[in-house]
This record gives sequence, structure tokens and C-alpha cells, in this order.
Amino acid sequence: MKKEIIGIDGMHCASCVSAIENALRKRDGVLEVKVNLSTERAYIEFDEKRVNRDDLERIIEDTGYKVVKIEDSEQDKRKEEISIWRRRFLVSAIFSIPLLYLSMGFHLGLPIPGFLIENSPFFQFLLTTPIILVGSIFFKRGILTLPKTKRANMDTLVSLGILSAYIYSLVISILEWIGKARAQNLYYEIAGLLTTFIILGRWLESMAKGKASEAIGKLMELTPKTVRVIKEGNEIEIPLEELQIGDVFFVRPGERIPTDGEVIDGYSSVDESMITGESIPREKGKGEEVIGGTLNKTGFLKVVAKRVGKETALSQIIKIVEETQGKKAPIEKLADKVSSYFVPFVLLIALFSLSLWLFLGESFPFSLKICISVLMIACPCALGLATPTAVIVGTGIGAKKGILIKDVTAIEMMERIDTVVFDKTGTLTMGNPEVKDIIPLNSKNEKEVLRIASIAEKRSEHPLGESILKEAERRGLEVPEPEEFKVIPGKGVHAKYKGRRILLGNLNFIKENGLSTEIVEKEIKNLERDGKTVIIVAEEDKITGLISIFDDIKPEAEPVIRKLRNLGKEVVIITGDRESTAKAIAYKLGVNRVFCEVLPQDKAKEIKRLQKEGKIVAMVGDGINDAPAITQADVGIAMGSGTDIAMESGDIVLVKNDLRDVLVAMELGKYTMKKIKQNLFWAFVYNIIGIPIAGGALYPLTGFLLNPVIAGIAMSLSSVSVVTNSLSMRFKKFQ
Repeated sequence: MKKEIIGIDGMHCASCVSAIENALRKRDGVLEVKVNLSTERAYIEFDEKRVNRDDLERIIEDTGYKVVKIEDSEQDKRKEEISIWRRRFLVSAIFSIPLLYLSMGFHLGLPIPGFLIENSPFFQFLLTTPIILVGSIFFKRGILTLPKTKRANMDTLVSLGILSAYIYSLVISILEWIGKARAQNLYYEIAGLLTTFIILGRWLESMAKGKASEAIGKLMELTPKTVRVIKEGNEIEIPLEELQIGDVFFVRPGERIPTDGEVIDGYSSVDESMITGESIPREKGKGEEVIGGTLNKTGFLKVVAKRVGKETALSQIIKIVEETQGKKAPIEKLADKVSSYFVPFVLLIALFSLSLWLFLGESFPFSLKICISVLMIACPCALGLATPTAVIVGTGIGAKKGILIKDVTAIEMMERIDTVVFDKTGTLTMGNPEVKDIIPLNSKNEKEVLRIASIAEKRSEHPLGESILKEAERRGLEVPEPEEFKVIPGKGVHAKYKGRRILLGNLNFIKENGLSTEIVEKEIKNLERDGKTVIIVAEEDKITGLISIFDDIKPEAEPVIRKLRNLGKEVVIITGDRESTAKAIAYKLGVNRVFCEVLPQDKAKEIKRLQKEGKIVAMVGDGINDAPAITQADVGIAMGSGTDIAMESGDIVLVKNDLRDVLVAMELGKYTMKKIKQNLFWAFVYNIIGIPIAGGALYPLTGFLLNPVIAGIAMSLSSVSVVTNSLSMRFKKFQ
């Protein structure tokens, strides 16, 4: 099984997407196909033994679309597309202006030379034909591919409308030239102007789509093309692609860091805002990690490359955003289903309108004009662009803010979330437990108690043991190796030093080893009431002291939880900590429901239990220890960092590791869905209202008949309006 992403040029509506998807799915060996209209890419999963990439590209080309390299710069590709449509428009406009003057000038009282009036059909034909040739791309995709695809699309409607007017006018003109009839009711200007305005619409649409995806383009342009490295003792400049892991490179003030690495010399502040969304520059010195694409602001840095090419954090971010933009949200399936029936339905309506008005006694030119208007005003483009453009802009905004949406389904689910579950350690707390209290007993002082505990923990890898050893190091204590060492999981440590037994552990552990704990139980309860974890230190048969350890709560945790509760969300804490510690933290944060003493592998069961209660659950965790629970949740939110994005398991990754981004992610998801619904609403309403008007529904009552040219303009602008509505998301200020 293999996955490929293929760039496609020439798609303009949901019917184009369906045509390509259906053609690819028919090929033996193709397992899954997703074609995205806005990103203009096909995401294909296939059996490499039965089909290869060349076969897939050939199918796309046979369907009438062009395969393009996605390795090329997204911005360059978009600029080229915009340039092509601009040139087409300028050429067609040059011929359309005199065509409009010649066909309509007489009716407006404008002076027209007599020989032009006498030979009007001929000159209109000469002016219209180049415009038709410029717009021939519509006919190729809309009509010539029909025998292969057996599927009409937006270009089919456009082609039929334009060619109907052009061929009808040409036939009438030929009949006049051979003396068989007098040229009346010519529609050259309709064919020419329709083509011009549709090309204009495609030009505007390509510019709007370019702006929708510019966030990913800006990310791609962050890394420099070359890098200065040390080779054989000399400083040389090489292309970035030639940089290898372990190479040492230099970054001067004002330059972008070319790849991920570790500073080995120098000191500077680095702006990481384009990668992590963090606006405050971070100080970087020897031993600090730097991220490729970030901006070195003040100092000179000497860096050793740690990750290059597709392994860098920036490449991972771009990959995540691109893959998300290529996926289809569940709500998009509605538009896809409607679009699959849309074009055939419009063709039937157009033919019905033509037949009806002929039946009612109207002339063929009158009825043909109505038929063309129906073909022109219908717009599956707006339906096809409604969801993907909003998703592209939404995911782009998220990436700029350090919120990576890895699964497009999460966007839709975020507005339905009613329960938010937080892991405690490393999510609500700093993830860095520290010694807070040392209470000596039996004539010992703080340093003696700490030294005894440190000896017992010298060989331990437990986080609490690390906290004790860090405190001993901070106080300058020398800690010798114990003679014996044994861990009792979940309880404590047995150790021996200079023949004396050392016990370190919780209340039950000390009791099990035959020591009386009566004198410390009250003090332990007081400390645990504050959420502190208490370790009892004993030597031989006496308790020598208590050490309390506390993992500080993140300053933003309480405001975030308060805001979630104000939004009507239930907040739950899940942790492996003891009940007393967990409930103390929950009390401080104003959380009423706590799952405590839960092993990492059992956290997913607790999430499932909430889901069985009918809850729509978001799980916020560190993305590694909490992976099963994050995966089980309806939306998994992983706290990440700029350098470990690829390791995260969530649907959403918060690169800044900032809890406030949970609120931003929820707001972004809700707002994106709002825009998708607005787009779909207006796309549906436009067609529901526009098609009957174009069909002449108002004519019997008001005498109003929609001009096909105006219908074509309305069709083009409807697509642009949907994309523009999505683009307006960029001006929204998220908290």
C-alpha cells in the first residue's frame, strides 16, 4: 500500500472533484481517493503491485485536467495560475469591447459607420471567434472529456451556454451570407461577453484562492536558500539541500535559522512567532535548541544541525497543515452529494425551460436565451468551494498561532464539545515537581533529612526522586552512593548506607515496615490538603523527617478552566496521583469532577465512560503518556513544543504548550464552522433563487427577463463571494 499526493490544475467546481475521484476509483488497485478543490491536490492510497503513479497521472490527464508538480513553490504556482487567467481576460476584453459597441451601440444611440452596420454579422463573428478560442479550455473540460468521464461538470454548463449562443448566431449568419435568410436575433455578444466575464471570474477566484492558502506559502518561504557552514576548517556557503546532520553553520543577526539544531557558541534572542505563534523572542545560548525558519534577532550563533529536510519542525508543520487541508470535513459530504446531482439537474431545467417557452408560443431565440441564462446562473463552484476554502483559512490561522489542526473532523467537533478532560501533570501543572517543605524530626536538621533522602534516591529514576536530588544539588550537598537499593513500586524505597537502613515512601509503606506514624499523620494531612505529595524519611526505626513535593499549577490554568465553565463546558481532571493530592488541585482550580489514581493505560477507559454518558469529550494531555486517552476522545488536544510536533498523537497540537490555546482552538473551530455554514447557505440560496429567475419565473408577472450575460456575471461573482467570505476570517481577533 502506498500514498501519493498529486497536484492538479484546472478544477473549478465540486463536479470536477467528483469526476476525478470517480475516474481514479474505477482503476483496479486504488483504495482511497480524496481530491481537494482549494488545494488542487489528489490524496491517493493504492496498491503499488496493481497500479503506479504514472497510471494515476494518466487517468487524471484523460479526465481533462493537468497534472502539476507539487514540489514547486505554492506561491509561484498560484502566481502562474493568476497570470494565465489575467492574460486570457486581457485578450478576451480587447475583442469584447468593440463587440459590445458593435452589437449594442446602435440601440444606445452611439454612432456606428454604415459599412459596419451592413456587415455586422461578419464583424461580430470575427470579434467573437478569438474570444471563443481563448475560452476553449472550458469546452475541452466540459464537453470533450464527457465520453471518457460520463460526468458533466461546471465547464459543461458554461460550454453549452456559450456554444449555444455562438453556434446559433453562426448558423443564422451563414444563412444570410448564402442568401437564405436575414440575420436577426444574433447572440454573438452573449457568447463573447459570457466567455470574458467567466474568465474574469476565474481570475478573481484564483487570486482569492491564492490568498486563502497564503499562510502555508509564507511558512514554505521561511527557510533561506543557502547556509554558511564550516568545511575542512573553512567557512563556505552551500545550498540548504546539501546540509547534513552534524554540520556546523553560522547565523548572523537578522538572518533566518536554516534548520533545526543546537547552539554550540554565541548568544542571541530568536523570534519563533511564525513557527510557534509565540510573540515574545526567546533567549538562546549554548546548549539551547533552535528551530529552522525562526529569525535570529540580535546576536551571532554557531549551530550544529540536528534535523534537516523533511525532519525539521517547520517541515512537520507544513506537512500537518497540508494533509489537514487535503481532508474532507463531514459537512462537506453534503455539498459533494448535492453537487453530484447538480449539473444533470440544471441541464434538465435548462431543457425544460426551453421546451416550456416554446410550448407557450414564444420564439426559438427567446426560449434559447432563457435556456442559456439557466445554464449560466447555476453555480456548483460556490458549493464546492464553501467548505475547503474555510478549512484552508482556518488551519492557516491556527498554524500562525501555534495551533496545528491535524484532523479536519476536529474543526466540526470543536463546536459540539461539552466536556473537557485535562491531564494534571505537565498539562495543568508545570510538569516540574519541586521540594517545597522539609520538616525535620528526632533532632535532625533540614540538610540531614534531605541528605538521607537523597542517598536513598541516588539510583532512583522516579520523578519525585529527581526532585529530591535536584534540591540537594541546589543546596550543595554531596550525596554518596547507597550500599543497597530496592524500589517497591507505588510505595517507596529501601536503601542501606554505612550499615543503616533507610526507608523513603508513603504512609502505608512506612507502616508496613513496622514504624509508628502517629506523630506525623496530622502534619501529612495538612500538607496534602494543599495538594502536596508527602514523602516520609526514616532511618533505622525512627522517622527523621517529612519532605513535601509540589508541581506548581500553571498560572493560566485557573482562568482557562473558569472560562470553559462560563461557556457551559464540564471540566474534568484525570491523573495518576493520590486522591488527596488530586482533589486539592481540583479544589484550587474550581473543578468538581476528578478521576484519580488512574494508570496511563486506563485513562482511555475513563474517556469512554464519559462518552457512554452521552458526553462529547475533548481530552487535553501531553500527547505521549496520554496517547490512548487522546485517541479515544472525540477531539484529542496534545500539548506540544516547537521541536516534537511529529511525536504528538492529538487531532490538535498546541505548539506553545499554553493552555490558553485550548480556548483559541475551540473558538477557531466554532468560527470556521460558522463560515462553512454561511458559505453553504448562500451557495444553496443563490442557486435556489437564481435558477427559477433565469428560467423566466418573473416574466409572466413583471416582464423581467434575466440577460444571460448578467447571469454569467452573477455566477462568477457567487464563487468569488464564497472565497471572500472565508478570507474575512483573517480579520477576526481570537482571544
